[in-house]
Amino acid sequence: MFLRLPTLVFLLVLVSLRSGEETSFIFNTGFHSANLTMDGRSSITSNGLLQLTNETRLQKGHAFYPNPVVFSNTSSFSTTFVFAIRPQYPTLSGHGLAFVISPTKALPNAIPSQYLGLFNETNNGDSTNHMLAIELDPVQNIEFDDINDNHVGIDINGLNSTRSAPAGYYGNESQFHNLTLISGLPMQVWVDYDGVKKHISVVLGPINITKPQTPLLALSRDLSHILTNPSYVGFSSSTGSQLLASHYVLGWSFQVNGEAQNLVISDLPKLPGLGGKKQSMILPIGLPLFSLCLIILVSLYIVYYIYRKRKFSEIVEEWEKDYVSQRFKYKDIYLATKGFREKELLGSGGFGKVYKGTMPSSKIEVAVKKVSHESRQGMREFIAEIVSIGRLRHRNLVSLLGYCRRKGELLLVYDFMPNGSLDKYLYNQPMAVTLSWLQRFRIIKGVASGLCYLHEEWDQLVVHRDIKASNVLLDSDFNGRLGDFGLARLYDHGNDPTTTHVVGTLGYLAPETTRTGRATTKSDVFSFGAFLLEVVCGSRPIEQGSEGESVVLVDWVYGYWQRGEIIEAKDENLRRDYIAEEVELVLKLGLLCSNSQPSNRPSMRQVVQYLNGDVTLPNLSSHKMFDNIDGVSFSSPIMDDYFSHSSIPESQLSGGR
Repeated sequence: MFLRLPTLVFLLVLVSLRSGEETSFIFNTGFHSANLTMDGRSSITSNGLLQLTNETRLQKGHAFYPNPVVFSNTSSFSTTFVFAIRPQYPTLSGHGLAFVISPTKALPNAIPSQYLGLFNETNNGDSTNHMLAIELDPVQNIEFDDINDNHVGIDINGLNSTRSAPAGYYGNESQFHNLTLISGLPMQVWVDYDGVKKHISVVLGPINITKPQTPLLALSRDLSHILTNPSYVGFSSSTGSQLLASHYVLGWSFQVNGEAQNLVISDLPKLPGLGGKKQSMILPIGLPLFSLCLIILVSLYIVYYIYRKRKFSEIVEEWEKDYVSQRFKYKDIYLATKGFREKELLGSGGFGKVYKGTMPSSKIEVAVKKVSHESRQGMREFIAEIVSIGRLRHRNLVSLLGYCRRKGELLLVYDFMPNGSLDKYLYNQPMAVTLSWLQRFRIIKGVASGLCYLHEEWDQLVVHRDIKASNVLLDSDFNGRLGDFGLARLYDHGNDPTTTHVVGTLGYLAPETTRTGRATTKSDVFSFGAFLLEVVCGSRPIEQGSEGESVVLVDWVYGYWQRGEIIEAKDENLRRDYIAEEVELVLKLGLLCSNSQPSNRPSMRQVVQYLNGDVTLPNLSSHKMFDNIDGVSFSSPIMDDYFSHSSIPESQLSGGR
């Protein structure tokens, strides 16, 4: 009998050791069949999650594998599990959880809060605890010398970690990536102990990557002197008094003397939606907020709609319906010029500002002139004239495409001339292009042809009133096109009938215009004469001399003619690139057109014939170009001629632009 008893004990120990060596389990699809030993707040959710704690104050939860695990002096173990911490508030969390190897499944003396349901104030750090824990802690406890509020630690018999590190993992090329334990996202932990090498390693990572090669924590320690035989494996967590969290384990695999089986992530039970109970507040709180936002958005849209309607509103009077085909919508013009931005400004002058635009529907480039016109007097007649002028078609006239009228502003839409106005190429400005004589002569003949069309070839007579280089625009081929024809009528329509207003630019005005206030085709010819001299000489009709005196261009050219060297008055920029006969012709024609007596000036048809060589220019010496106006000779300064015969102040005359 006594011989059989030792044999029985030996067999029991052998079976026990054998069972320890073969301890292996995996919970991949939930913990319903696990038969775990649980206490405190731990439970199994309806879909198989192991929930250790919920959002309840000062509670703890334990869950242990029911069977003991036997460790020999050289036993190894491997485990992996997936966990998640869902805090009550996204950036603030209560305490964490721990994987535990304990001599017992019951920890009645353990307390919650920072002790994680593992120890208490008296036994923390006691070597008789025989306990190993891998803590995942989102709180920094100074009394335990925690490194931060987001760390992983290896704990032996107490919560003062033997080895700890910030939560994260090492990726390719040993680059460290941070992880946030309270993100609410599932993460995976691998714990491996080599009983022969006496080495333990801990790896943490997101669930969507393979196990990193470099461990987060590594420790050389003989656990055979720490762990009892047998022991129990499981999990523990706790909550505090203020900041709360729910702790979940989604899957768990464990193996003694071997590598734990890999968890199949896709088979793990799903976590509840972020927010838990707070999702129920969507209707009572979210719906009113959504309704309020919707009301605000609708109100803002209504205000914006009314603002847009008023911004682009137009008043179309009954009489304008006859001109609807020539009227542009203000909204289209506003969009074309990008709200009349300064970057789109082409220039400004006596008649207003000019903007470049691209019509939104047709994508045609246009020039838009803004003319302020507060007076309603004569507007109907002026619009009729604008529409009539809009029917003018000549290759040397800038086409007026239509108009828009709104709030005291008149908007005129023209063809866009890409090379701008002629004056920019004549005077001392930093232009990259210097006009050759061939180009200048072609421009002169083109403007003459266009002006002749206005005077004699169209159904109605049109007097331009403001012929000058700045009103001659150049197309893409540097052909001259006369613009702004007929616009002077705007001032006539807007004037008080009891006043006289002379429209034009000083230096281009015919002397008789300042006396009578009337513009005629002959006054246009006088302006054209000043224009001819301006183009050939590259100077304005009236310039300031070196000593501050006024230098009148026509008198200056006339002086050269008297000395028999008129060709020397040409622009110095022409150098030798010119035809002398043509230069002389244009200069003499400019003097002929500048005659003080209107009756002695040629018509525009004769001017065209002279320029084309169809008719020979008369001899200036025998021509009646020296007749006086009330005793003032042609060669007298034109400024004197203007103001000696007119009571109109100089301030009413526009300057050059």
